[in-house]
Amino acid sequence: MKKSWIAIAAVLVLVLLAGCQQQATPEDRIKEYISHWNKGEFAEMYENYLNDGTKGAYDKAQFVDRQKKIQEDLNIENLEVTYTEPPEDAEWNEEEPADFPVQVKMDTVAGPVEFEQNMTLLHETHGEEENWFVEWNPSFIFPQLEAEDKIQIDRIQAARGEILDRNGLALAINGGGFNVGIVPEKFTDESKKAELAKLLGITVESIDQKLGQSWVKPELFVPIAKLARTDTETIDAAIKIPGVAAQNTPMREYPYGAALSHVTGYIGSITAEQLEERKDQGYTANDQIGRGGMEGVLEERLRGTDGLKIWIDKPAEGIEPITVAEKPVENGETVQLTIDAELQKKTYDAMKGEPGTSAALNPKTGETLALVSSPGFDPNEFMLGISGTRYKELEEDPKNPLFNRFRAAYAPGSTLKPVTAAIGMEAGTLKPAEGITINGKTWQKDASWGDYKVSRLHPEAPNPVDLNIALVYSDNIYFAQQALNMGNETFVAGLKEFGFGEEIEFPLGLKASQISNEGTIGSAGQLADTSFGQGQMLTNIVHLASMYEPFLTDGVMYKPTLLLDEEDSQVWKEGLVSAETAATLRTAMRNVVVDGYAQSANIAEADLAGKTGTAELKAAGEDRGKENGFFVTYDASNPEVLMAMMIENVEDNGGSDYVAGMAAQAFK
Repeated sequence: MKKSWIAIAAVLVLVLLAGCQQQATPEDRIKEYISHWNKGEFAEMYENYLNDGTKGAYDKAQFVDRQKKIQEDLNIENLEVTYTEPPEDAEWNEEEPADFPVQVKMDTVAGPVEFEQNMTLLHETHGEEENWFVEWNPSFIFPQLEAEDKIQIDRIQAARGEILDRNGLALAINGGGFNVGIVPEKFTDESKKAELAKLLGITVESIDQKLGQSWVKPELFVPIAKLARTDTETIDAAIKIPGVAAQNTPMREYPYGAALSHVTGYIGSITAEQLEERKDQGYTANDQIGRGGMEGVLEERLRGTDGLKIWIDKPAEGIEPITVAEKPVENGETVQLTIDAELQKKTYDAMKGEPGTSAALNPKTGETLALVSSPGFDPNEFMLGISGTRYKELEEDPKNPLFNRFRAAYAPGSTLKPVTAAIGMEAGTLKPAEGITINGKTWQKDASWGDYKVSRLHPEAPNPVDLNIALVYSDNIYFAQQALNMGNETFVAGLKEFGFGEEIEFPLGLKASQISNEGTIGSAGQLADTSFGQGQMLTNIVHLASMYEPFLTDGVMYKPTLLLDEEDSQVWKEGLVSAETAATLRTAMRNVVVDGYAQSANIAEADLAGKTGTAELKAAGEDRGKENGFFVTYDASNPEVLMAMMIENVEDNGGSDYVAGMAAQAFK
């Protein structure tokens, strides 16, 4: 009996406690609901917080799945939902709705979205639970959104920025080309497919695949391949085939083609690897991206930012779409280079497709006026998607048109001699007017050199050999003796003053010039070889041109630039030579052309001065190796352009004078 009374008492206590327990208020419930909302816990919101009317109007998929998909598709981040708190003394009547202003903020792929909506809670009984429940509709996703509406997103593609030369001439522009295609009902001769495929560099299977697309109809034009505007021969041949036509289409154009190919680079479809690297930068699998050259270097400046617009598509007729968020398109930047496109083309043409490189600088500013790697390739061909067969053809070409020669470094040969002379004169060991008696074709310091001897090409040079004669006759023995007189330490220090061993800050990375593999000179024989640009010495063509600037500026060498908006006349080195040394060298370099062995540069159109050079590339076991020919030159009467040029394998073409003639052609 006693136990029964205890049990009854316990039940009474529980009932009493339950009666005293405080019921959840509408504010408690909306606070919990918003907490789940901010966390994206839509299933929890649907199951435990929506009122009966909402669940009757919208099933779980319409509420949960739709909101999740919208968040993913629109890349919604930083969702922040808050509500306006009611007064502290607010009283709630279960017979009446409870309203709360709710503020919603978020970031979307098209920019921020912010709005306020009034949210209502109703007191209802769900099963055995009495509580406040949220009355919901799609306008809490975006204002004015209704159940049957669709959320759309439009991408407005940014125009890629163009690349222009210093005078505004187009180097890489958004121009046009041609879509070559077939009108099926007019293309009646099946045998012509093979002919067309061969013309376009594609397969018959790819033509059939495009003609078999679901949208194709007999009367419709079916694009098969794109061709550059300049490929007139292929276009003309294609449209002669009955049923084949060509239509204009927007396209990146490279008007100077091969002449500027290694400078401009080209654009191509983004690869899977590139897309993975740039997945946070807004790229898509359909985008094109800069490949090599300035197209690659300037990718961020040229690309621009696509515009994006999120909008609500109302199915009812006559109702205008509603914009939710919009990010305006930002077209890419137009960038001008310091390049003079016409000088570039003249220089490229003058090189006649021979393997080599050339750089032309403004000696008073350091601006790069021409930068040639010969032969080049057609960037239009690459931009359109080069076939494997064609790429292999270029890759196996013995002249290697895909290799960028102006970024590489080469033994400069005798073009180094004015620099060697300048170092000696500034050190006081070389007296320009003092002659040295040199007899014979070879010379060695003493018997310690063993079999090594310095050779000269013109033993007929008159004695005594002074600096002017030594430059006119390009006398290796004279410069070897001068280097030995000044000594290893002085010569190496002088070369470093001229920039050897330093990386040049340049948009298109250049290999640093080197004194030797170790950056030092280890023997008297190596010192002799290095004095006339052989041994292990290497220099890139831009630096080689830059090294002649002090002879035109009385001692100043400028940082070479390629972007027109970059500051001009940035001093890289100064005090390299005195005005007297510079004048002496200018006189001698003019005599090299007038009296020496650069007669092909002795033209009426310009008073060219400069220095030739031949670097022998002897392979082991050869009596005579391949030779690279050099010429560095400028117009002595109007030194606005300083040009360095190198042509490979000139041993059978007259040596460096062959190069001098090419450079002179550019000046004409």
